[in-house]
Amino acid sequence: MNILFVGDIVGIPGLDLATALVPGLIKKHDVDLLIVNGENVTEGKGISEDHAKKIFALGTHVITTGNHVWDRWDSRKVLGGDRRILRPFNYPRDNGGNGYIVVDLGEKGKAGVLNIQGRVYMQPIDDPFRAAEWAVTKIQEETKIVFVDFHADATAEKMAMGWFLDGKVTALAGTHTHTPTADGRILPRGTAFITDVGMTGPYDSVLGMRKEAALKRLVLGTPHKYEVASNDVRLCGLLVNADPATGHAVAMEHIIFPAFT
Repeated sequence: MNILFVGDIVGIPGLDLATALVPGLIKKHDVDLLIVNGENVTEGKGISEDHAKKIFALGTHVITTGNHVWDRWDSRKVLGGDRRILRPFNYPRDNGGNGYIVVDLGEKGKAGVLNIQGRVYMQPIDDPFRAAEWAVTKIQEETKIVFVDFHADATAEKMAMGWFLDGKVTALAGTHTHTPTADGRILPRGTAFITDVGMTGPYDSVLGMRKEAALKRLVLGTPHKYEVASNDVRLCGLLVNADPATGHAVAMEHIIFPAFT
């Protein structure tokens, strides 16, 4: 089974590039399961119903998100309206939406997708390790293919989760920090891992936002409105080939296009 994960889409620039490139990637790599992180697609924070539809139009099976999905009030309606749009599983239950799903891919079988969030430097929500352990057990009642989007800030927490789930899930892709890391590999027990896939968005920026506002916030120490940048747009993604019989990753490739030079 070939799985393509597209890293955090940031604003219209990221969405436009994904729209241009993803269909070709699906064809080139014979993709069976397409997962897209869309938490930043609408004005840099959250996801609107219209933008969710555009992401699904690419052939996306599941949209994952993260902490910024809550920054737009209308995102809650989106989360509650479509089970294919996930929010981190370890938020308190009374929040709308769901944190994992099992997708039926027909002849290719079933695949599970889990969205969880870290706690280091982030909201003090439920324990992501125990939450992931419970959700993976439930997913494995239906399929051995389990893809995890771990939305976390600290690299140490992401690495720890990789070791914690090694051999239990097919792949763990780190998101949230918008900066691609160079440590993509298959761990000893068969789990594809990368600390952060990177964003699909404008890199002439500070994490996708215009440099001017970000610099003012940091230099002056006061709030300034963030706006999505527009230049040097790149797509970051993770391609994983998995064995449905074992649920283990057989091969993986970190995609950055255009590549940094």
